[in-house]
Amino acid sequence: MKRQFSSYFIEDLSTFKFQMLNFIKKFSIFCFLDNNDYNFHKSYECIAGVGMLRSLVSNGINSLKDFDRIKRDSDDWIFGHVAYDVKNEIENLQSSNPDSIGFPGFLFFVPEIVFILSGNEIRIGVYSSLNAQEIFEEIISSEPVKIIDYPSPLLKSRFTKIEYIETVEKLQRHILRGDCYEINFCQEFYADDIMIDPLSVYRKLNTLSPNPFSAFYKYHDKYLICSSPERFLKKTGATIIAQPIKGTGKRIMNDSKVDQQRKDDLLNSDKERSENIMIVDLVRNDLAKICTQGSVVVSEFLAIYSFPQVHQMISTITGNVKENISLADIFYATFPMGSMTGAPKKRVMELIEKYERTSRGLFSGTVGYITPEGDFDFNVVIRSILYNKSNSYLSIQAGSAITAKSEPEHEYEECLLKISAMKKALE
Repeated sequence: MKRQFSSYFIEDLSTFKFQMLNFIKKFSIFCFLDNNDYNFHKSYECIAGVGMLRSLVSNGINSLKDFDRIKRDSDDWIFGHVAYDVKNEIENLQSSNPDSIGFPGFLFFVPEIVFILSGNEIRIGVYSSLNAQEIFEEIISSEPVKIIDYPSPLLKSRFTKIEYIETVEKLQRHILRGDCYEINFCQEFYADDIMIDPLSVYRKLNTLSPNPFSAFYKYHDKYLICSSPERFLKKTGATIIAQPIKGTGKRIMNDSKVDQQRKDDLLNSDKERSENIMIVDLVRNDLAKICTQGSVVVSEFLAIYSFPQVHQMISTITGNVKENISLADIFYATFPMGSMTGAPKKRVMELIEKYERTSRGLFSGTVGYITPEGDFDFNVVIRSILYNKSNSYLSIQAGSAITAKSEPEHEYEECLLKISAMKKALE
C-alpha cells in the first residue's frame, strides 16, 4: 500500500509552521526541517516526518549498512540522522570522550505522517489508518503555542580561554610537523541540572537566526534545536551536491557600510580562502570515489553568503553518481564532512579525539530525509542546542578551522560568535 498525499490551502506559511509545531510536539519522535525561504538548491520550503511506523537504530559497527537495508525494505519517506562517531566504522578509530546527550549513532525512521510545505500549500501524507483531513483541521484549529520561560542557564565551558589557546598552539605544532594541514577544533559549552521548553527555544532561535538548514528533531527524551547554515549533501537523480562552509566573518547589522567591509574582508582573507580551498580539495576527492570520472566540478567557488549573525564563505561541488552506488557507499566515501574535520581526514579525527574534551555526538553529524525515489538532502549539525530532558543536560558546541596562520585568540572569539544566537535563545 502506498502513502496517500492530500493537499490543502494555507493562508499564511509562517503561522501554519507554528501551528504544525504545536501539533507535532506531542509525538515521541519527529524531524522538522525548515529552509526559512533561502534558495539554496531547495526542493521544499519545509518538510517534516512525524511519528514512527518502523525504524533502524544502531550504535554498532555496521550502522551504515543499515542505510541500504532500510531503503530496500521500505519504498517510502525516511527521516533521521548519522552522528559524528559513526566515523569509527568508516576508519579504524575509537571514541572515549563523554557524551551526556546520548543520541544513537545512527537512527532512521519511516514516519506515520509526512508534511511538505511549499508556498500556500501543505501536503499531508498518510496511510489509510490516519485521516489527513482530520490532521489538517486539528492543526489549523490549535491554540497559539504557549511560550514557557525558564531561568536562563549558566553556561560553563570545558576549556578556559587560556586552556583553549594553549591547545590551539599544540595543534599548530602538529601542523608545522606535517601531521595535518587544517583541523576543525571544537569546544563544548554546557549546563547541567537545567530545564528548558525545547519548542519555545526552537521558536526563539529560528526567529533570531533563521537559516536554510534549520531543524527541530526529537527522539524520546533527546532534542536537537538547530539553526545550521550548512548543507552536507543533496542528491537529485544522479546529481550530487556538497556545499562546505569554511570562512566566517561577524556581521555589523546596524551599519551597512561596515558590514559590507566585513564581507569584503572575508572574501579577500588569505587565511579564510586557504581554509576553504583545502576543504574543497578534500570534498572533490571524496566525491570522486562515488562519481563518474570527470563529472566532479566546483560550480561555485569561495562565494560569500550572509546570514543573521555572520557572513560565510561557501563553495559548491557537484558530481554525477555512478550507477549501482548505494546510500552506504556515499556515506562511506564522504562522512564525516570535511568542513567539520579537516585534512587529511583520518589524522585530524585522531587529533580531534585526543584534544577535544567531549564527544561530539550528533553535533557535526547530519540530519535529513530520503525520498521514495532515493533522493536525499542532509544538513551539517552546527549552530545547535542539544538537550537531554531526562538528565537535564544541555550542550552547545562550536569550533573553528585551525591552520598554521590561525591566531588562537581570534579562533576563541569565533567560537563565542558562533554560539551567540543559541545563548540569546536560552535567555
